[in-house]
Amino acid sequence: MRIGVDLGGTKIEFAAFEDDGTNLASNRISSPQNSYRNTLVALKEGVDALELSLGKKGTIGIGIPGTISPHTGLVKGANSTWLIGNPIKQDLEELLGRPVRIANDANCFTLSEATDGSGAGHNIVFGVIIGTGVGGGLCVNGELIEGLNGITGEWGHSPLPLEYLDENSKQNDPARTGRTCYCGKLNCIETYLSGPGFAKSYFEQSGVQIDPPEIIERLTCDDKAADSVLSSYEGHLARALAGVINIVDPDVVVLGGGLSNVFRLYETVPKLWQHWCFSDQVSTSLEPPKHGDSSGVRGAAWLWPPDC
Repeated sequence: MRIGVDLGGTKIEFAAFEDDGTNLASNRISSPQNSYRNTLVALKEGVDALELSLGKKGTIGIGIPGTISPHTGLVKGANSTWLIGNPIKQDLEELLGRPVRIANDANCFTLSEATDGSGAGHNIVFGVIIGTGVGGGLCVNGELIEGLNGITGEWGHSPLPLEYLDENSKQNDPARTGRTCYCGKLNCIETYLSGPGFAKSYFEQSGVQIDPPEIIERLTCDDKAADSVLSSYEGHLARALAGVINIVDPDVVVLGGGLSNVFRLYETVPKLWQHWCFSDQVSTSLEPPKHGDSSGVRGAAWLWPPDC
């Protein structure tokens, strides 16, 4: 069997699968905060509990909110910043007593959706995470592309494009306001399109600090600030993804993460990105994930091929 682990900023999901994709068991726990050691312990205990309940061991693939540097073997680019600079692969292999495969969580999500999800049957699939952070992954002909530096798909740490469609968008123009990302750069796409970034935009307009699900709920109550912020968000997302489309030209873009549940995005954003894509017609589709918020853990399990 294959075990997948999705290490997120707020939760860790564990799941075991047969080679045909049948889910044998799964579990979720809250992610330890600000402690690398506690994170390692939580990962080991979760895998041990899963294997104990099933009475057998499996291969282990783990998606993390960052990546392993091919140059140092240490975690880099993680928005769970306590992971950065640590040899997580080596430490987990010692704790678990077997090889472990680790990839960026957006890469795992993309691999899952390209294999048998919303991107199945397509040649080029770009997967997007818009949740606690903003990440991306690329699959070509069913193969995950990680790149020489291990950063393929990291569109969330490109600068947010500075020209928008309408006057409402200009109210949050990063050229005037500016947001510093945890990575140390200014105005990364993540600082606007992540869940915390979306909540910050709402706070800047309304003076009210609430989480993204409540902001979306307020749309049903004709909350003008919520509608304005979501309209700006759609413009930002469309322009940012247009840059991806101009470079990668994917068949399909699959959204994941908490904000992928805002179904208005799937209608509005493809209409908007046409304005910025370098093509007379954009046939790329924008799709929700077939496997929902469990796609990441499935992709982590699929880091190991069936014959391992």
